[in-house]
Order: sequence, then C-alpha cells, then structure tokens
Amino acid sequence: MLRKVLIGLAALVVVLLAVIATRPSTYRVERSTRIGAPPDVVFGLVNDFHAWDRWSPWAKLDPTMKTTYGGPPSGVGASYAWNGDAKVGEGNMRITESRPAQKVGIRLEFIKPMAGLAQTDFSFRPEAGATQVSWAMSGTNDFLGKAFSLFADMDAMIGKDFEKGLAAMRTEAEAEARRRAEAAAASTASTPPGAATALDPAAAPAPAR
Repeated sequence: MLRKVLIGLAALVVVLLAVIATRPSTYRVERSTRIGAPPDVVFGLVNDFHAWDRWSPWAKLDPTMKTTYGGPPSGVGASYAWNGDAKVGEGNMRITESRPAQKVGIRLEFIKPMAGLAQTDFSFRPEAGATQVSWAMSGTNDFLGKAFSLFADMDAMIGKDFEKGLAAMRTEAEAEARRRAEAAAASTASTPPGAATALDPAAAPAPAR
C-alpha cells in the first residue's frame, strides 16, 4: 500500500514539474494613460527619484521604510534603494537611459522577499496638448518564477499598482502644469502693455560716444 502511495506521489511530482516547465519564461506588465500636461512635466516626475514619493503606489505602504539616493540628482546613473517591511521588501533601482520628455529606462533589482531582476521603461508621447504615458516592466522567469506564476498572475498582481501610480502621476503632473500656466499668466499680467523688457532692444542703454 505504501509503495503505491509513494509511486502516486512521485507521479504527481513529475506532472507538476512538467507543468511548471511549460510556463512562460518571460513576463511583461504594461499600463498606459493620458495626462493633461506637457511631456517635460511628466518626464520630470520619473527622471528624478526624489519626485517618486509624490506618485509611487508603494511610497507610503511602509512609513518606516528606509530609502537611499545615489549618483546624480536625476537622469542616467541616479539610483534609489529601499528596505522596508513585508509589503515593500528590499531592492534598488538605477536609471540606465534618459531621453528628455521621451523615455526613462530603469534597471530594477528585487532582493526581498524574492530575488530578481527586471527592466522598467517609461515612455512619453505628446498627444493633442497632453501626454500619452506608458509604464512597462519585463523580466525572465526562472524555475521558481515559473512555479510562482501558477498561483499568482504577474499582470493582475502588479498591473493594479501601475494603474494606481499612473493615476497619482496624472494628478501631480496636471497640478504642476496648472501652476506653471498660472505663473506665466501672472508674469504677463504684471508687465504693463508696451513696457520694455530686458530682451527688448529699446530697453538697452544707448552706446557710449
């Protein structure tokens, strides 16, 4: 009897291993949204890790999370590391590509709760006075990753966070765009019609004779 049970268990293990082996070796999660702000405004919220606290869906999950910034303030070489509770885990990010108002590429390393590497890309495209933003993350599945995918779909699990983050990004970017527009309007209103400016040739002093 015991022998039959062991044979049955071994058969189940073989079947499970075969199923895991057929799981996809790569994954990709992507979400997009339209933001009513110029591409340079939206780009600035991503290209500078110091601005991520304003929109990241994970920034406030753990109030005691420790964060470390490295490299230049923004752009290629800028880095961000975090270490928090079970909700946020531990990992780091580094900007590897930065094209103003077009794209930001990031190398993402997870350390805890499960080690792994991923590529994250943000793309920005002007669209009728607004910006179309895409946020994508892709990576490879090792054996453990394939096994994990049997119980948790990466797109369903992370996609909701991407949607939440993009919604917060939209709020921040559109508010910043309004502030800029109001400041520009106030500056124009404070300049009397016909008044000379520093760039107006008429305002320049006459050359000495």
